[in-house]
Amino acid sequence: MHNPTSWFASTAAALALLLTSCSLFEPRNPPAEDPQAGLPGDRVATSQGNLVIQPLNHATFMMNWAGRTLYVDPVGGAERFQGLPSPDILLVTDIHGDHYNADTLAAVLQPDTVIVAPKAVRDLMPANLQAVTQELANGGTLSVKDILLEALPMYNITPDRLERHVKGRGNSYVLTLGDKRVYIAGDTEDTPEMRALSNIDVAFVPMNLPFTMSVQQAADAVRTFKPRIVYPYHHRGSDVNEFARLVGTDVGVEVRLRTWY
Repeated sequence: MHNPTSWFASTAAALALLLTSCSLFEPRNPPAEDPQAGLPGDRVATSQGNLVIQPLNHATFMMNWAGRTLYVDPVGGAERFQGLPSPDILLVTDIHGDHYNADTLAAVLQPDTVIVAPKAVRDLMPANLQAVTQELANGGTLSVKDILLEALPMYNITPDRLERHVKGRGNSYVLTLGDKRVYIAGDTEDTPEMRALSNIDVAFVPMNLPFTMSVQQAADAVRTFKPRIVYPYHHRGSDVNEFARLVGTDVGVEVRLRTWY
């Protein structure tokens, strides 16, 4: 006569072995691939994934966030952007050649790329670029591909520099990327609008005389509006180490010195 207890025990063991064996052959979902993997640059965490920042040259840099790629003031030809994702947005701040170059814009432009620029820049463009450019004036806001852009004035305030950048022509920009706000100053001095900024997580601030502002002006402005991270850029010939020293560490600003030249 068979022992029921023994029979049930052996059956359960066999079933467990069978289930374990089957599980070895169950299809597994491969881990999701990081779309930013291998993309060069700094990472800043946001509520919708990392913001990747890659300095390129002088006033030109790339940002990648939430599946969107932005080139800021793209100049220098298509070769400068080799190896980077194609741009969804091209952001232009001013008319000068280190910020606006029609040939470079045309070379990196994709069928669904949107250019954002002030009127003075759009007026210089050939018709094919004008057709894909959304004009934004000082004080205006615009939502492009789920990114909110605000345009602020950028201009000179020192008497002997006033003619270099007049108020109303070019744009500084504030971008909202998830829970983070990014300020791109463009060519400007330490204007009241800059000093009045608040809740800026990442800032790009220029310093080169006689075109924008001195290292001392830039550091003093940064200590006033207190971005969480600041990149000195557009700084050819300036002492960025002195800028970092003047900003200091006592107001909660991280100075990131990167290779722009």
